[in-house]
Amino acid sequence: MGGFFGVISKNDCVPDLFYGTDYHSHLGTSRGGLAVKNGDGIQRHIHDITTTQFRSKFEFDIKQMHGRSGIGVISDYESQPLIIGSHLGVYAIVTVAAVSNLAELARGAFGNRATHFSEMSDLGINPTEVVATLINQGGSFAEGIQIAQQTVRGSCSILLLTDEGLYAARDRLGRTPVVIGAKEGAHAAAVESCSFPNLGYEVKRYLGPGEIVRLTPEGVEPVQAPGGRMQICAFLWVYFGFPASCYEGINVEEVRYRCGMALARRDNAQVDFIAGIPDSGTGHAIGYATQSGIPYRRPYVKYTPTWPRSFMPQDQAVRDLVARMKLIPIRSMIENKRILFCEDSIVRGTQLKDAIRIIYDYGAAEVHMRPACPPLVFGCKFLNFSRSKSELDLAGRKAILEIEGKASVDPADYINPDSDKHAAMVERIRQRMGLTSLKYQRLEDLVSAIGLPKDRLCTYCWDGAEHADW
Repeated sequence: MGGFFGVISKNDCVPDLFYGTDYHSHLGTSRGGLAVKNGDGIQRHIHDITTTQFRSKFEFDIKQMHGRSGIGVISDYESQPLIIGSHLGVYAIVTVAAVSNLAELARGAFGNRATHFSEMSDLGINPTEVVATLINQGGSFAEGIQIAQQTVRGSCSILLLTDEGLYAARDRLGRTPVVIGAKEGAHAAAVESCSFPNLGYEVKRYLGPGEIVRLTPEGVEPVQAPGGRMQICAFLWVYFGFPASCYEGINVEEVRYRCGMALARRDNAQVDFIAGIPDSGTGHAIGYATQSGIPYRRPYVKYTPTWPRSFMPQDQAVRDLVARMKLIPIRSMIENKRILFCEDSIVRGTQLKDAIRIIYDYGAAEVHMRPACPPLVFGCKFLNFSRSKSELDLAGRKAILEIEGKASVDPADYINPDSDKHAAMVERIRQRMGLTSLKYQRLEDLVSAIGLPKDRLCTYCWDGAEHADW
């Protein structure tokens, strides 16, 4: 997915920029970048963070950086920030985006014949550079951002570092969050509100879908009013988001407690204790234990000193190894016990299957699983949250394929949690995982736990519901 942080201040902003960006490390795994603006122009540093934490890669760079405004990014794929020279002036740009019409936009730009793309990689054209070409079509930064918002399909939130100040724009349907913070003499924009408290910022407000603002040290200037329709990703509260963050004013950890409580209200499992698959399953498990009255325990603990979240290689086999090495089982708590685990979700299920096998190897009598969201049967096309190359990699779709014997099946009949086909799909997943029992969260309970109307949430990966304007 990715996350960004931008700041503009009356004083040097580099410490805030460095730590504020670092607080987004859980959102990206590939590249980190910082850019600051000063009297000498724009300084920029980009590093590969697939094997090392963001903070350690930039500790030396920030000693050489100075400026009163800057932007930073943690990205899953492309290198950022980019420094762009245009008729609007020289500026730096970062995006959190999933540009589904990237090839179409690139062909349109090449039709100009004067356009070229220089930020190429083994993944092809850098989407952020394509977004910059759209911005450059405007007569002003404000107009250019509006063009990009209307043209990009998928999602695209933007920070621009310019001579005019710091522009922050949320994607057209608000699929990703952007929050504005303030303290004396400084304003900041971020994806994660958890980046604010320890830097002394107070949440000023959350940008609405498609909203654009210009930040200065003194204040926040409206550039484009928010649109009326929002499709914020519900998975942010289930998995992506950091527990201390809020989106639309709704705290992630509190939603996870409510998710776990909803699971418990519909369940009657007879087990010895409740546990969470670290880290995002923990909040759900606490909620389940609170509601059920069954004790909460930690039979699996995460080793964090040398296996941080930011070390998540792109290679799936290595990712599976990392996931296994990070979680250490405690035999004395597992042996002969009936354990119910809460997990944020089952995406492909490969890492979870390994974790379950280890629990059995350590002597568990029963292993029950309660995912905090429904089965995923549609691949996300709005946020790049899954590295699956095909929807058939999803545990739900794989089960449907096994049941139907063919891939070209409309999964609509499997979405209804009260249908026989849904029960058959869940049973296939249970058997493949080797679980004693498996029960998923119902979508209406997840929506209720978040507390926003369903039509304000993107639930596409679970029910295929898609906004009319993508």
